[in-house]
Amino acid sequence: MKEFIKEFKAFISRGNVMDMAVGIIIGGAFTSIVSSLVEDIINPILGLFGGMNFDQLHWNILGEVTLNYGKFLTAVINFLIMALIIFIMMKIMNRAAAKLGPKQEEKAPTTKTCPYCKSEISLEAVRCPHCTSILDETVEIK
Repeated sequence: MKEFIKEFKAFISRGNVMDMAVGIIIGGAFTSIVSSLVEDIINPILGLFGGMNFDQLHWNILGEVTLNYGKFLTAVINFLIMALIIFIMMKIMNRAAAKLGPKQEEKAPTTKTCPYCKSEISLEAVRCPHCTSILDETVEIK
């Protein structure tokens, strides 16, 4: 049991678990911001064209039983706006990481191609290990 608790403490204290927790908390707060944007700003503006707020759209099925499809449309708009914002944020972060990250240097070639059997061989080879041909200096470097 002590080993299990020790492993659990190691798991919890890892950085990625804490990053995930922070991400979930910020995501929850971000969700309420986007919901407010859609419900308080976008839906009323769209209501100008449709004559009413999306949240109020419903269909009376039977008596007091209603199908509130307007709330569903609002949820779909919330999702699409949130996905768009996250997509834009990720593009910006990836672009910044590419500019700020370490530049990859091109490595010098380490192999060449045998002109006779077309196999890949070491750059220092003077004889092909596959076809045993003697190589001259005009061998193509990869």
